[in-house]
This record gives sequence, C-alpha cells and structure tokens, in this order.
Amino acid sequence: MTKEQFAKALAAQGISLTDRQKEQFDYFFRLLVEWNEKMNLTGITEEGQVYIKHFYDSITPALYFPFDQVKSVVDIGGGAGFPSIPLKICFPHLKMTIIDSLNKRMSFLQHVAGELGLDDVYPVHGRAEDRGQEAGYREQFDLVVARAVARLNLLAEFCLPFAQPQGHFIALKGADITMELNEAKKAIKTLGGKTRKVETFHLPEEAGERNIVIIEKIEPTPKSYPRKAGVPAKKPIL
Repeated sequence: MTKEQFAKALAAQGISLTDRQKEQFDYFFRLLVEWNEKMNLTGITEEGQVYIKHFYDSITPALYFPFDQVKSVVDIGGGAGFPSIPLKICFPHLKMTIIDSLNKRMSFLQHVAGELGLDDVYPVHGRAEDRGQEAGYREQFDLVVARAVARLNLLAEFCLPFAQPQGHFIALKGADITMELNEAKKAIKTLGGKTRKVETFHLPEEAGERNIVIIEKIEPTPKSYPRKAGVPAKKPIL
C-alpha cells in the first residue's frame, strides 16, 4: 500500500487527510524505522506494510466508532504508538495517554510527539494493573483502546478499569475470535462492561482478517480490580 493508496482508502471511508497529516504519517514511518534499529518496536519495517498493517489497521476503530465524540483516550500497552499515534494524527483533538511497561518506548513516543508537533500526547511508564488502581487514571477516560496485547479476558481486566462509566473500551483483534469472546464474557461482566458490537472485516490488499470489539462500561469496576501486577495473567477471570 503506497502513501497515496493509504490516503485514498481512508478518504473512501470518510476520513480525509490534510497535507500536514500525510506529512506526519510519513515522518512517523521514518522515525519508526530509525528507532527500530536501536530498540525492538516492530517486526514490520517495509513502508507499504507499515502503512497497511500498522497505520491503516490502527485507524480501523474509527470506521465503527465516533471518535469525534470522545476527548480523552488511553492506549494500553501501546509502546510503539499503535493504535494511539495514527488515531491522534487523524483526530488531533484527542487527549491521548499511552501506558506501557517498557520505559524506553516512552522516550520514543515522547520524541515522536515532539517531532510531529502533536499536542496532548502523554506517554506514561507503568503496568496497567498498577495504573488502573491510581486515582489519576482509574475511570478517567472516555475511551480505552488496546491492540494485540493479550487475550480478551485478560485485556478486559487491564483496560476496563480506565474507562469511565458510560465510556467505552475497544479491542483491536486478529482473525476468528469466537472462542476468545466466549471465554471473556465473565470477565467483561465482572469488570462492569457489556459487549455492544463486534465488527469483522478484511484489511485492504488481502492483508488479513481483523475484528474490532466495542465494549461499553455500564457500571463502575469493583475496587478489587485490576488485581496486582502479574496476577491476572496467572489467574485470568474465567
């Protein structure tokens, strides 16, 4: 997928990029490749593949959810800037917090935000289980997003505590998630969420099936969640 095809594909979905936004995507790609030589950010570095499998893929939630109606967003485990940075480029009004347990990725994101001239981008070092219990983060966001971090039952415990009641959590998942959805039902309900819709689609150029799971936070998350770091992975809610 060329840069031009990327812009066209988005325009066909109702997201028109300005020249400035196209430049920001181009610069982001170059920074990603440059920093990737020093630290492991992505296994995908070929330009066309980055545009389709990272940039376009990161923006797909906006094809099914009104991003113009939310302000504060937190990306959990979004260390290389996906989906947070492409979403922020497309929707500059978003206040974007990015939480990741690897501190060196935070330096990368700080640098990207500065170089691309993106305001209101807040990289935060820490584990979701710890930050999700902190007053400054817990139930403070209109929207929580996470891409390819963990299975949905685990991901729900990492993410739902950050969403304010009536807020949403969007999980960007790969192909065939029926089993994962069933497995996560109890966790989603326990944490105060309700699955509103699941959108299945294919990336352009046969780059694979994807699923977007949109979960509404219908009641506050019980204070005992998220549990201490490491516990959810060892004893997931089933």
